[in-house]
Amino acid sequence: MTPLPDLPPPRPNDAFRRLRGPLSAAEFAASVRRAAREIGEQVSCDARYIGRVESGAIRCPNYAYERVFRHMFPGHSLTDLGFASRESVRGHGARHGAGPLPAPAPGAGATVDVFEESELLRRAFMTSGAAAAAVAATPLVPPPRRSGRRVGEAEAAAVEEAVRRIRVLDDRHGADTLYSHTSKPLSAAYALLDAGGYSRSVAARLYAGAGELAISVGWLAHDSGRLSDARSHYAEALATARVSGDAALEAHAFCNTAFLARDAGRPREAVRAAQAARRVAERLSSPRLLSLLALREAGGWAWLGDRGGCETALLRAQTLFGRGPSDADPEWMSFYGEAELEGLEAQCWSALGDWGRAVDHARRAVALQDPHFTRNIALFTTELAGDLAQQGAPDEAAAAAGRALRLMDQVTSSRIRRMLDETARRLRPHGGEAPVADFLDRYETAAHRV
Repeated sequence: MTPLPDLPPPRPNDAFRRLRGPLSAAEFAASVRRAAREIGEQVSCDARYIGRVESGAIRCPNYAYERVFRHMFPGHSLTDLGFASRESVRGHGARHGAGPLPAPAPGAGATVDVFEESELLRRAFMTSGAAAAAVAATPLVPPPRRSGRRVGEAEAAAVEEAVRRIRVLDDRHGADTLYSHTSKPLSAAYALLDAGGYSRSVAARLYAGAGELAISVGWLAHDSGRLSDARSHYAEALATARVSGDAALEAHAFCNTAFLARDAGRPREAVRAAQAARRVAERLSSPRLLSLLALREAGGWAWLGDRGGCETALLRAQTLFGRGPSDADPEWMSFYGEAELEGLEAQCWSALGDWGRAVDHARRAVALQDPHFTRNIALFTTELAGDLAQQGAPDEAAAAAGRALRLMDQVTSSRIRRMLDETARRLRPHGGEAPVADFLDRYETAAHRV
């Protein structure tokens, strides 16, 4: 098959930029996610995605984004929104109708693969839940071509799309179901890097995409209790960042390494990793990123029992968060809003044994959480239950734990499950109280199903 011709260099999408108006890229991305929920779509839109649209790097959105944009701007066609037609981007006639999409012919352009596989993944997610969608995600990253065609923007876009889809599924369903299905796209991403023969701009995207994919897979390992696997994936991402000179990727890798070190019982390493991330991130003009890194450092100090160090880092986190979002906020930080700030602070007070403050912040974390982040709602609700149990409020703890247990029908996270197990253990001495007895009965029934 004759390779598709290379697309012309991207041009800024001024029409889309005008539609954003006075909103920051992060604020506009949040409105896109809200619009998606209104029509039952799943998109992981954030500031970086908006930036790529406005720069012209995304010439035409996938079908899910197209539906969301048409919902937000009724009466506007893709060209009205500043995009190229699907025919011109794909180099093939646009597909219509809801019939199954055939597999592309060997050697076909990867641009077609990205659009069609994204649609297949969306259908799997909508019809069969996380497990089927995870299986569908595995071919999202195409292997290097043997035909001599250079690795180009289409392959880089495929790696970036794999990262986004994995993050959407993780936000909804947790890591346990997904982790075993991510080795193929990760291996394919690094195989593309090793293939060579790409332009400087494509190289930058491939390095960043492969590194972010390694972090995403590492997080799935982390959340599913495979801490040594997570450490290996984070180290791979850090090496990729160092080789490519990507400060944003390096800060992200150190951020996750700090979180992992805390959970693995190495709080001093958590502090050092968070401080290393901060030194790198100071070049990136993102107060929200620095705020999150301050929280990672605060967590390390709290687990060390250093209240002063923790409070200093918490104050820095709150001050930086108060400066608001910016266009420089990394794409992966879409989860970091006021709810996450409250939840991470609750964890610090819990580690310090200040159960009253921990409960107050955990309550706010649950109340403020975006419904999209089902896994985090389950996490913060479980944390609230544990803090209430420690505070000596077993009835309230049982009520919160019951809500968390219901969410675990949708979320598979070994980390959250272990926290819920600990709360149940603490509540057993109060089993004579009706609310506690009711929770423990449902908990035992659920445990037998696992």
